[in-house]
Amino acid sequence: MNFPALKNDRILRAARGEEVDRIPVWVMRQAGRYLPEFRELRSRYDFFTICRTPELACEVTLQPIQRYDLDASIIFSDILVIVQALGMIVEMQPSVGPVIPDPLKEPIDLDRLNQSIDVKQELGYVFEAITLTRHRLNGQVPLIGFTGAPWTLMCYMIEGGGSKTMSKAKKWLYKYPEESKKLLQILTDIIVKYLIEQVNAGAQMLQVFESNAEYLNSELFDRFSGPYLSAICSRVKNELKGNSVPMVVFAKGGHYAMKQLSTFDYDVIGLDWTIDPDEARKIVGNNITLQGNLDPCSLYGPSEQIKEMVKSMASKFTKHRYIANLGHGIYPDVDPEHLRVMIDAVHEC
Repeated sequence: MNFPALKNDRILRAARGEEVDRIPVWVMRQAGRYLPEFRELRSRYDFFTICRTPELACEVTLQPIQRYDLDASIIFSDILVIVQALGMIVEMQPSVGPVIPDPLKEPIDLDRLNQSIDVKQELGYVFEAITLTRHRLNGQVPLIGFTGAPWTLMCYMIEGGGSKTMSKAKKWLYKYPEESKKLLQILTDIIVKYLIEQVNAGAQMLQVFESNAEYLNSELFDRFSGPYLSAICSRVKNELKGNSVPMVVFAKGGHYAMKQLSTFDYDVIGLDWTIDPDEARKIVGNNITLQGNLDPCSLYGPSEQIKEMVKSMASKFTKHRYIANLGHGIYPDVDPEHLRVMIDAVHEC
């Protein structure tokens, strides 16, 4: 596709364990609601219209890159586009978030999913947005592609939206374990194809979001999350072979699974803000890059405090095999200038 030459490969080098001149930094949800330029665009277009329109998705992806000295961009999309591709309706409701009006209630409901989807056809708009964005970035920084993990997507499909307990989804794990595995396998197969096509379209790094790991324990993780996360990584890398890109797994709330995660062949493990960097390094060893893990709420604090927290975080992780980030996505009411303070502080470490 004759993409422009990459001028800043700092994050890719860090992911591979190579030497870097300074700590690379990007932020989860860096293209989104905390930016006034995004809110202006969002006032004119529906959320999923932006996701499905490559020109708009590209514009939003570039907004934080034009504003900050970041070391990576991440394509603007949503983890639930896979759920939509399976034939379920997903609505983005103001001050509520994603809502699925007709969720899965019983195993028989699996029959209404479009299990044999053509990923290129159903999710082609994501790939078009990635290719367009790679060109528009002009090699400034790498472009990250992403997906939700099977368990996290399953939660939305059964709960019909967010939940404080995920009790409906977890009920499936206990009451319908085999049907749960069937659904998780359906999602895994689609995710593998989806990630491969993202790389073919121009993504230079991939992140798998297991955002609902916190609702599991070690036993449930080993049965209903870990095997699928592992399969995604190995299958994607095996398919891509010579075109392999660094892969990140982020299991929010998954302290209990750190050791297992370190065996799955991901190049990078993302950490939430509740995990001590020294402890994480002891568990995963020195051959995996760590990413994270500043508390997103710390960006509400004064600038000097943010700088001190970044300095402390960076000193614990050190420059080797480390990518700076928040421990979860940036919140919509954060002052954009406070994010600038964090990014600049990372680069000064």
